[in-house]
Amino acid sequence: MNSRSLLRSAALSLAVISLTACSTVTTRYYTLAPTDNQAPAPAGAATFQFEMASVRMPVQVDQPQLVVRQSTGTLSILENDRWGAPLADEFHDALTRQLETRLGTRDLAGMPKQAGRPVVTLRTDVRRFDSLPGSYALVDAVWSLSLRSDGQARRTLTCSSVIRQPSGVAIADLVLAHQQVIGQLATVMANTAKRFAAGDTSCP
Repeated sequence: MNSRSLLRSAALSLAVISLTACSTVTTRYYTLAPTDNQAPAPAGAATFQFEMASVRMPVQVDQPQLVVRQSTGTLSILENDRWGAPLADEFHDALTRQLETRLGTRDLAGMPKQAGRPVVTLRTDVRRFDSLPGSYALVDAVWSLSLRSDGQARRTLTCSSVIRQPSGVAIADLVLAHQQVIGQLATVMANTAKRFAAGDTSCP
């Protein structure tokens, strides 16, 4: 075998080794949507129609990859642990699903509304979405309710919530903790929306 053949064989071997090494890396995808056994029992239908506006997320964490904090205060991007959809969409869809269960009504955003029934619109601005493996998942959000009904002036209410849930070390534990945080946030929002529609303008 001449030197050219040896070089070609060596290059081929290196390519095979490289491809084998790359094939052992598994990308895992996560969702914030709860499983059916996490959702609470359906509540009685709300007296109003509900629509969910888009959710704003901090740019630092609104990435395809999961972004976690370290105890040193630094951020780490986990290349092989990714969200199933853009994080803002994951959060929006998970929160919407939890709210639909607690309000007993579907999200009617972009759909025709029933005349004569008030409509409550929810907007959410997530200021912090912190993930610290082995410690906690935390969401700090400012959210507003807007109520409109026939023959009455629009009313708005702006509130804020900081919810923290302990988490295990595994990334799956961290995602589960965030699911639980969103469930707690949905409970606060749904209860406030019901009181707000009845005339109570106080935040929780």
